[in-house]
Amino acid sequence: MTALLQHPGYEDESLQRVAEQLPCREAQSAVLLSLMGQPQQYSYPSIFIYGHRASGKSHVMHVLLRELELPHATLSCVECVSGALLFERVLLSLFGHEAAALLPRSASLSDFVRVYRQQCSLSPAEQTRFIVTELLRDADANLLPALLRLQELVEDNVTVVLLSEIAWDKFRPNTGCFEPLLLHFPDYSKGELQQILSQDRHPSYSADFYSSYINILLGVFYSVCRDLRELRHLAALNFSKFCEPVAEGKVKETDTHKLWRNIEPHLKKAMQTVYLREVSRFFLLIAAYLASYNPARTDKRFFLKHHGKIKKTNFLKKNEKTSNHLLGPKPFPLDRLLAIFYSVVDNRVAPTASIFSQISSLVTLQLLAQVSHEDQLDAPKYKCAVSMDFICAISRTVNFDIVKYLYDFL
Repeated sequence: MTALLQHPGYEDESLQRVAEQLPCREAQSAVLLSLMGQPQQYSYPSIFIYGHRASGKSHVMHVLLRELELPHATLSCVECVSGALLFERVLLSLFGHEAAALLPRSASLSDFVRVYRQQCSLSPAEQTRFIVTELLRDADANLLPALLRLQELVEDNVTVVLLSEIAWDKFRPNTGCFEPLLLHFPDYSKGELQQILSQDRHPSYSADFYSSYINILLGVFYSVCRDLRELRHLAALNFSKFCEPVAEGKVKETDTHKLWRNIEPHLKKAMQTVYLREVSRFFLLIAAYLASYNPARTDKRFFLKHHGKIKKTNFLKKNEKTSNHLLGPKPFPLDRLLAIFYSVVDNRVAPTASIFSQISSLVTLQLLAQVSHEDQLDAPKYKCAVSMDFICAISRTVNFDIVKYLYDFL
């Protein structure tokens, strides 16, 4: 049964829709509503929400803002690779294209505050505006203190909501700053995961049948994976095998023991690929960086296992002094990216359509840039659009020493 959310500033019907979309996060939703206050009142300047991956932080905020129809800007410090880009996205979301166009190129914080104030005078806030952004530890040092006290800087009814997987103590500047309100999202319990995943049942089968399947799935994976998104992916991936004997008429839906024996080997095989989708995306970005900053002629030396002995005098060009990192990223074809990628992951990932969808995602996130024309479908070319510091941070998360594979650091 869905718990009832109550707040004097919002209609019961809207709150009911919110509660229905946020199972097992009613307590956190109620706390957020109380912190946000009534729409026309000033809210607290900044809220810091933290918790492990896939604990519902972004989902809860997005549902609240959408269903309660509150003006907001949703950003990501991964997508907004610079403060100027973040400022532009905020103005675009809250005030429109004309406001964003008023920012100069490579806008500073003072430029952003000036334009924001101008727009506030033209369009005063009738209710609290919200800026929701994911936070990275390597973000611009001056950005965090400014976001925390943005309400004061722009003199507007605006609240900044920061989302992170890391506790606030790891972000707090040594010089001190405005302290946000803290809200922790705990991991989902096994019972909560059972409740949430059971809602995704297939319409061709009963709720009890799908619930028994989720119970078996959690019995296998819960000890090694508590990530809701990954478990949801695993549930969708293996359900066809689970219900195959029922579809063929060999067993009944209630014969749990035979169904378990049929699905057990498939689930054990799936154990080997838990989280591999995310790892492959990281390695794709790493491979793209290597393809952008290494000359193509060096691929044999770096990525071919049995390349034989290559003399350094032959490997390095005579009088080659210019750093590829100073020259900037070079375009590379798709086939070269995939060749480096499969060498880096050591063939642990099968070539599937998901690899190509992940490349598209990286382009959408502006981590990769497609530089060939759209009509060149046979030979698309890309450039990596991330910095050295960024790719080193990504490499550390997957225990990959990227410096050993960069031509500039030989």
